[in-house]
Amino acid sequence: MTADEEDDITEELLADAGKLTGLSLELLGLDPHPADMTPEQRLQFDPEDLDEMAAFSPEDRQKSVLQTRLLAGLLWNSSSVLIDQLFRDLDTLNELATIAPADIAGTSVLSSLPPQFAARYDLKFTRKFIVVAADVTAALVRGWIAPGCLAAELAVRCLLDQAEITEDIYELDLPEDWRAEVEEVLLEDADSETLYADNLDDLEDDADTLGFEHWFEPFAPGDAVPPYAFG
Repeated sequence: MTADEEDDITEELLADAGKLTGLSLELLGLDPHPADMTPEQRLQFDPEDLDEMAAFSPEDRQKSVLQTRLLAGLLWNSSSVLIDQLFRDLDTLNELATIAPADIAGTSVLSSLPPQFAARYDLKFTRKFIVVAADVTAALVRGWIAPGCLAAELAVRCLLDQAEITEDIYELDLPEDWRAEVEEVLLEDADSETLYADNLDDLEDDADTLGFEHWFEPFAPGDAVPPYAFG
């Protein structure tokens, strides 16, 4: 990859950053500068924290803003790539007479889902997962709300997996530990990580909530799941 190619993707991602209207740069980890805060906002911080925020040099502040904007653009870009890759996975499965776990292992997105359930990732599941994933990515624009079901949490994890792939390919200069920061915002109190546990006893203990048949069920009556996926 040439330097020009890397510059091209960076400029593209920075241009996309403003499209991610559902998450602020602060939610993505950017510390606000005290000079940019209202008096009410400054009251939410300890004086020591305000002094630390103000101590950043203009150069460091500019770099931090640039890195966070790059992350915002990456999430926007990865959202589109995620859906495109899911449709490719669906096309792949459509061409198979039978679907085996080995086939799932060769897909782009479905292979990122908990592998012990790979035998269940059929055409119907994939269509429902695409609908949920599209709803998750739309929330990055209309205003973020916590995922309403396990499948939505898994879609977020697939989105971040895709973002990491793009980061590695283009060696992007992103904030340190950006994934942990984003997961803390998008997947607060999430249960889906347990689905990746090597110990199947962990899943059996929570089968009434984490079982495959519950993945598209709303967590609570107020949680929204697209009708196609929940029906």
